Amino acid sequence: MDPTPTLTSTSTLPGPVILLAPTETFLPLETATSTPLPTPTSTPLPAELTLDPADWHHWPVIPIVSEKMREVYQQGQMRGNDAHVFSVIGDCQSEPNVFLGLYDTDPLAVAALPENLQETVAWFAGSFDRDGPTIRPGTTAAAVLWAAWHQNRYTCTPYETPLACELRLHRPSFMFIHVGTHYELRNEVYIRRIIDQLLAAGVVPILASKADNRELDERVNHAYAALAVEYGLPFWNFWAAVEDLPNRGLYTRPEVSYQGDVYLTPEAAAVHRLSALQALDAVWRAVREP
Repeated sequence: MDPTPTLTSTSTLPGPVILLAPTETFLPLETATSTPLPTPTSTPLPAELTLDPADWHHWPVIPIVSEKMREVYQQGQMRGNDAHVFSVIGDCQSEPNVFLGLYDTDPLAVAALPENLQETVAWFAGSFDRDGPTIRPGTTAAAVLWAAWHQNRYTCTPYETPLACELRLHRPSFMFIHVGTHYELRNEVYIRRIIDQLLAAGVVPILASKADNRELDERVNHAYAALAVEYGLPFWNFWAAVEDLPNRGLYTRPEVSYQGDVYLTPEAAAVHRLSALQALDAVWRAVREP
């Protein structure tokens, strides 16, 4: 199947550019990464993150989970959040058919996973292949705070943001924040607002670095690392997961060459899925422990 999209479109609304999502071909699990990622082990949770945001390139792929996140999770359970549910904020590379949907739709791929990851897939069954108002091509941090972005779909009301709608509909206990390729001048301001809303709702945010450097100075990933330290958030370092791949697993599509190297090769997409699942596994197990 040709993974290249056939067209792009631009929104007529005063918001970000919308890029139609590609259709990807999943690789067999054994080719998902050139270097096997470590299986996380249970350790006492630190009170805070002591990592240096300036050194984010060398942070581990799998998040370090702070004690604060265990407290957020417990608060969320008391508020009625579903322990079996996670959500995703992301653009076209976060849509279920190119990201985590495989784990709900391909039993053979799940059976090939290590036992701990199979348990995690079973625990969160139904969340992997779920679409929602916070996933859409071209999504930015500001977009999920803009009521018009959900287009009144998913039973969202015209008066609630995509983020508020997702929290109401899905009641997640965890939320991947996986935006930044379509960055904005006030990107950090919007990400901070998202984090504050999630923490207030008892949802554990999982911040993700991105593989591309479209902004040319890596300020998006650096800002996310700084926010992870400030708030004590889990940081899934996807950038580090693909650093050994040619060009970090990125390529430019000729029909949208102005975007540069922002699209994932099939090999990088497989690393994307697997490392995200490992990150979810690590965070989920850490916060649930007494």
